[in-house]
Amino acid sequence: MIGKTDIAVIGLGGIAQIVHLPILTKLNMVNLKAVAEVNKNRLNTIAAKYDIKHKYTDYNELLEKEKLDAVIISTPTNTHHQIAIDCLNAGKDILIEKPAAISLAQIQEIIDTAKKNKRKVMVGMNLRFKPDAMLLKSIVKSGELGNPFYVRCGWIRKKSSKRDWIMQKKYSGGGVIADLGIVLLDLAVWLLDFPEIKSVSVQTYNNETKEVEDSAVGLIRLNNSSVINFEISWSFHSEKDSFYLDVFGTQGTAHLNPLKAYKKIDGSKIDYAFDVQSKNLKNLFKKSYENELKHFIGSVRNNVKLTSSIEEAMQRTILLKGIYKSAQLGKEIQL
Repeated sequence: MIGKTDIAVIGLGGIAQIVHLPILTKLNMVNLKAVAEVNKNRLNTIAAKYDIKHKYTDYNELLEKEKLDAVIISTPTNTHHQIAIDCLNAGKDILIEKPAAISLAQIQEIIDTAKKNKRKVMVGMNLRFKPDAMLLKSIVKSGELGNPFYVRCGWIRKKSSKRDWIMQKKYSGGGVIADLGIVLLDLAVWLLDFPEIKSVSVQTYNNETKEVEDSAVGLIRLNNSSVINFEISWSFHSEKDSFYLDVFGTQGTAHLNPLKAYKKIDGSKIDYAFDVQSKNLKNLFKKSYENELKHFIGSVRNNVKLTSSIEEAMQRTILLKGIYKSAQLGKEIQL
């Protein structure tokens, strides 16, 4: 592709304001051409802040009038499906914020529509793009840790949005599992190179919520005998946000946040040192979104294969459905 990539953002909630718009407006290869938002006051305020002249309350009008290469969809989860279908039929590549859609049937229709129109669909799984996570992936893949047999991970923080829709299941599709769990577990299975999942056993809690869960703990068994143990919460008491992931291998161990790695050699423990661990941890999260957007734009511009495709999102959603089923039935279930 010659020249800049023309992009529009549909949905101007927290993730668009905090992540997408600030990053996109600073990327030289991008022309942030238009935005759409049903809340007219928010639309006018945000468009004025970023000097975006083409603004719409109806995204269909945006698709009809604007010549675009790609669209970022950052609306409530229950709206993703229809907006994605309309964008794909309009010939646009798309990046959808997670979760991709409410149901497996909706995701399958997005996959089918993308194939029909020969378009790309990426789903936002930004943790894969954290600089320390990418380095950890290369360590695991190199075999330095031996055979990874156990991943322990967790994320304790306030909910990602203050808007009411995230607390209503018909709009969000779920609570903290759909908010934090899906991207944390995506990171875990990505680090392990997507092993087949055998079973899940999960317990959820509604300590401060009604319709959706605010906390969950669980165990995921993989067909290669390795295990993922996780805890996620909006309500567990913590002096500050807590995010961690540990990979235990037969020859070594590695940790995220900050990145550390140890290898066993002749009975001794060798400590790896990484410059990335000295960086501000919050900046690593910000960098993950920048890397994610650059990857998406690079794929649109240069026809590079996508990381975190809609097909992979289908597998994460199958896992999500299994987790909710296990919690509902109160027992371990086979996938």
